[in-house]
Amino acid sequence: MKNVGKVTTLFISVQGTSSRIEKKSFNLDPKGVIEDKYYDTNINRSVLLTSEASYALASGHNITFPFGSLGENILMDYNPYHLVPGDQLRIGEVVLEISQNCTMCDHLSQIDESLPTLLKNDRGIFAKVIEGGTIKKGDEITLL
Repeated sequence: MKNVGKVTTLFISVQGTSSRIEKKSFNLDPKGVIEDKYYDTNINRSVLLTSEASYALASGHNITFPFGSLGENILMDYNPYHLVPGDQLRIGEVVLEISQNCTMCDHLSQIDESLPTLLKNDRGIFAKVIEGGTIKKGDEITLL
Protein backbone atom coordinates (compact mmCIF):
# COMPACT_ATOMS: atom_id res chain seq x y z
CA MET A 1 0.00 0.00 0.00
CA LYS A 2 1.30 3.40 -0.97
CA ASN A 3 -0.12 6.87 -0.32
CA VAL A 4 -0.28 8.54 -3.75
CA GLY A 5 -2.26 11.75 -3.29
CA LYS A 6 -5.30 13.55 -1.93
CA VAL A 7 -8.87 14.35 -2.89
CA THR A 8 -9.04 18.02 -3.87
CA THR A 9 -12.73 18.39 -4.76
CA LEU A 10 -15.90 16.25 -4.79
CA PHE A 11 -18.88 16.63 -7.14
CA ILE A 12 -22.28 15.09 -7.74
CA SER A 13 -24.63 15.37 -10.70
CA VAL A 14 -28.16 16.45 -9.86
CA GLN A 15 -31.32 15.06 -11.45
CA GLY A 16 -32.98 17.42 -13.92
CA THR A 17 -29.91 19.61 -14.47
CA SER A 18 -26.54 19.42 -16.20
CA SER A 19 -24.77 21.34 -13.44
CA ARG A 20 -22.39 19.78 -10.96
CA ILE A 21 -22.67 20.41 -7.23
CA GLU A 22 -19.48 20.64 -5.18
CA LYS A 23 -19.61 18.66 -1.90
CA LYS A 24 -17.42 18.55 1.21
CA SER A 25 -18.12 14.81 1.49
CA PHE A 26 -20.38 12.12 0.10
CA ASN A 27 -21.35 8.54 0.83
CA LEU A 28 -20.92 5.60 -1.49
CA ASP A 29 -22.17 2.02 -1.57
CA PRO A 30 -21.78 -0.71 -4.22
CA LYS A 31 -24.32 1.12 -6.44
CA GLY A 32 -22.22 4.31 -6.54
CA VAL A 33 -22.37 7.84 -5.12
CA ILE A 34 -25.61 7.86 -3.14
CA GLU A 35 -26.83 11.40 -3.99
CA ASP A 36 -25.66 11.35 -7.63
CA LYS A 37 -28.19 11.15 -10.47
CA TYR A 38 -26.23 8.24 -11.95
CA TYR A 39 -26.54 6.20 -8.73
CA ASP A 40 -27.50 2.57 -9.45
CA THR A 41 -27.29 2.91 -13.25
CA ASN A 42 -24.06 1.03 -14.09
CA ILE A 43 -21.80 -0.31 -11.32
CA ASN A 44 -18.76 -0.27 -13.64
CA ARG A 45 -19.27 3.48 -14.18
CA SER A 46 -20.25 4.30 -10.58
CA VAL A 47 -17.50 6.82 -9.82
CA LEU A 48 -15.51 9.02 -12.22
CA LEU A 49 -11.99 9.88 -11.04
CA THR A 50 -10.21 12.80 -12.67
CA SER A 51 -6.78 14.28 -12.08
CA GLU A 52 -5.94 17.96 -11.76
CA ALA A 53 -3.42 17.07 -14.50
CA SER A 54 -6.31 17.02 -17.02
CA TYR A 55 -7.18 20.63 -16.23
CA ALA A 56 -3.48 21.60 -16.32
CA LEU A 57 -3.09 19.93 -19.74
CA ALA A 58 -6.03 21.92 -21.10
CA SER A 59 -4.79 25.12 -19.46
CA GLY A 60 -1.40 24.59 -21.13
CA HIS A 61 -3.28 24.81 -24.44
CA ASN A 62 -5.08 28.02 -23.34
CA ILE A 63 -8.34 26.18 -22.60
CA THR A 64 -9.69 26.94 -19.14
CA PHE A 65 -12.91 25.79 -17.52
CA PRO A 66 -14.05 25.18 -13.95
CA PHE A 67 -13.34 22.03 -11.95
CA GLY A 68 -16.24 19.59 -12.31
CA SER A 69 -16.61 20.30 -16.03
CA LEU A 70 -15.15 16.92 -16.97
CA GLY A 71 -17.98 15.17 -15.14
CA GLU A 72 -15.84 13.87 -12.32
CA ASN A 73 -17.10 12.80 -8.94
CA ILE A 74 -13.62 12.88 -7.43
CA LEU A 75 -10.95 15.37 -8.47
CA MET A 76 -7.52 14.46 -7.13
CA ASP A 77 -3.94 15.67 -7.19
CA TYR A 78 -2.94 12.13 -8.28
CA ASN A 79 -2.95 11.04 -11.92
CA PRO A 80 -4.71 7.63 -12.08
CA TYR A 81 -4.74 7.22 -15.87
CA HIS A 82 -1.98 4.60 -15.89
CA LEU A 83 -4.07 2.30 -13.65
CA VAL A 84 -5.70 -0.75 -15.21
CA PRO A 85 -9.00 -2.51 -14.52
CA GLY A 86 -8.69 -4.41 -11.23
CA ASP A 87 -6.31 -1.91 -9.58
CA GLN A 88 -7.70 -0.64 -6.28
CA LEU A 89 -7.57 2.65 -4.40
CA ARG A 90 -8.56 3.40 -0.81
CA ILE A 91 -9.99 6.89 -0.39
CA GLY A 92 -11.25 7.69 3.09
CA GLU A 93 -13.36 4.72 4.19
CA VAL A 94 -13.99 3.60 0.61
CA VAL A 95 -12.25 1.05 -1.61
CA LEU A 96 -12.66 1.65 -5.35
CA GLU A 97 -11.65 -0.71 -8.14
CA ILE A 98 -10.71 0.68 -11.53
CA SER A 99 -13.22 -0.65 -14.07
CA GLN A 100 -12.74 1.19 -17.38
CA ASN A 101 -11.38 4.29 -19.08
CA CYS A 102 -13.75 7.18 -19.56
CA THR A 103 -14.92 7.82 -23.10
CA MET A 104 -15.26 11.30 -24.53
CA CYS A 105 -18.59 13.07 -24.19
CA ASP A 106 -20.06 15.48 -26.72
CA HIS A 107 -20.29 18.24 -24.11
CA LEU A 108 -16.49 18.60 -24.06
CA SER A 109 -16.45 19.97 -27.61
CA GLN A 110 -18.90 22.66 -26.42
CA ILE A 111 -16.15 23.88 -24.06
CA ASP A 112 -13.55 23.85 -26.86
CA GLU A 113 -13.51 21.93 -30.17
CA SER A 114 -10.00 20.57 -29.53
CA LEU A 115 -10.75 19.33 -26.00
CA PRO A 116 -11.94 15.79 -26.89
CA THR A 117 -8.75 15.13 -28.89
CA LEU A 118 -6.49 16.80 -26.32
CA LEU A 119 -7.92 14.83 -23.37
CA LYS A 120 -8.46 11.56 -25.27
CA ASN A 121 -6.47 9.52 -22.73
CA ASP A 122 -6.51 12.04 -19.90
CA ARG A 123 -10.14 12.82 -19.15
CA GLY A 124 -10.88 10.38 -16.36
CA ILE A 125 -11.18 6.79 -15.31
CA PHE A 126 -14.19 4.93 -13.97
CA ALA A 127 -14.23 2.87 -10.79
CA LYS A 128 -16.73 0.68 -9.02
CA VAL A 129 -17.27 0.65 -5.28
CA ILE A 130 -15.86 -2.42 -3.48
CA GLU A 131 -16.27 -1.12 0.08
CA GLY A 132 -18.72 1.70 0.74
CA GLY A 133 -18.42 4.55 3.22
CA THR A 134 -17.66 8.26 3.23
CA ILE A 135 -15.15 10.21 1.15
CA LYS A 136 -14.25 13.74 2.26
CA LYS A 137 -12.37 16.55 0.57
CA GLY A 138 -8.72 16.24 1.65
CA ASP A 139 -8.85 12.44 2.16
CA GLU A 140 -5.64 10.57 1.42
CA ILE A 141 -5.57 8.27 -1.63
CA THR A 142 -3.78 4.97 -1.17
CA LEU A 143 -2.90 2.57 -3.99
CA LEU A 144 -3.63 -0.94 -2.71
